[in-house]
Amino acid sequence: MRRRLTLLVAATMCLALLAFVVPLALLLRTVAQDRAVATAAADAQSLVSLVGTADPDTLRISVEHMAAGARGPLTVFLADRSVLGSRAPRTSAVRLAALAGVSRTVERPDGREIVVAVLGRPDGTAVIRAFVPAAELTRGVTRAWLVLAGLGVALLLLGLLVADRLSRALVSPITELSAVSHRLARADLTARARPQGPPELRQVAGALNHLADRIQELLREEREQVADLSHRLRAPLTSLRLEAESLAGTDATRIAARVDAMERAVTGLIDEARHRREADAYAVCEAASALRERVAFWAVLAEDTGRAVTLDVTVEGPLPVGVPADELAAAVDALLGNVFAHTPDGTAFSVSLAPRTGGGALLTVADDGPGLSADLAERGASRGGSTGLGLDIARRVAQSSGGRMDLSAGRTGGARVTLELGPPVSPPASPPASS
Repeated sequence: MRRRLTLLVAATMCLALLAFVVPLALLLRTVAQDRAVATAAADAQSLVSLVGTADPDTLRISVEHMAAGARGPLTVFLADRSVLGSRAPRTSAVRLAALAGVSRTVERPDGREIVVAVLGRPDGTAVIRAFVPAAELTRGVTRAWLVLAGLGVALLLLGLLVADRLSRALVSPITELSAVSHRLARADLTARARPQGPPELRQVAGALNHLADRIQELLREEREQVADLSHRLRAPLTSLRLEAESLAGTDATRIAARVDAMERAVTGLIDEARHRREADAYAVCEAASALRERVAFWAVLAEDTGRAVTLDVTVEGPLPVGVPADELAAAVDALLGNVFAHTPDGTAFSVSLAPRTGGGALLTVADDGPGLSADLAERGASRGGSTGLGLDIARRVAQSSGGRMDLSAGRTGGARVTLELGPPVSPPASPPASS
């Protein structure tokens, strides 16, 4: 935009300068020609009275004196064929003036010829001839044109400088607005635009800041609602804990452990809803250890339902991904929960983790069940009476890291869900402190 504004000003100024300089240059040339012709005509007219009345000797001395000071040749042709002043041929204009007694100005290839007929001499009509060379007609024109060209270039450069300053003052607020909008898109809700520039841009900056405030307010309300809803789950969890404590044996221990795990999940959900940090956009966790922990948790239930579990983690060392550990655990729980909810008991399933090209990881959960259709990946879609949010949770976790979710059929015809988890994103460097 800045370049386009500068080019627009440059084109406008060039047209204005052409419209001003070209006519002025032509006018200067015309003025120079008229000035040279007028000077030569004045020299010729100054000899008219002298040629008509002076004796030959006085006339010769006066003509030679004036011819020596004239800018061009100045000649007097007498009727007796004698020539006074500058040596010059008797041209057709001179002969015509002598015969007809008329004065005129004649355009010639090498200049302009001015002839003045002087009547009343005893020996006949005399003719005064003044000649203006072509060089004299354009004397000073080239220098004037150079001055005009230099002035035009200086004005053009000055206009471009002013246009660059103005466009910078206009584009800089727009660039800042764009940067703030990108920060808001990356969940940096602390980003605010400074109202600057023209009134319209200040209004846009104010509207963008109002939008960011409104987004923060809506998110805060949503988190409080989620936290309140999660808090309500503690009452039935407490009841389940009491029921578990009333039992005896290994069943009581197992149920109490699951109630504890559910209570921890609810507590984590409340903390996440109320205290989610904007730094989650730059969160990182080690995928291999988080996956092993969740598979170990679900392996107990798999053993109770007669399911064979295969865990394949083909990675050496840590495998960082760009999602928080609790969100990755929620995605794994959602995928494994779908296996238990939508496949009959005894159905085997496998979980694998491998490095992703370009960073991140590929998490795959496959089962030997009846499979899932692609429309079940939509939020709220379910065939088993559940909420239908499991696959949507996994999809959003993958997308938050810059990856995606792929739903396909496995080798045995069952469902195969692959999560592409992106690599961690480094936070922007803090600006150096001013001294």
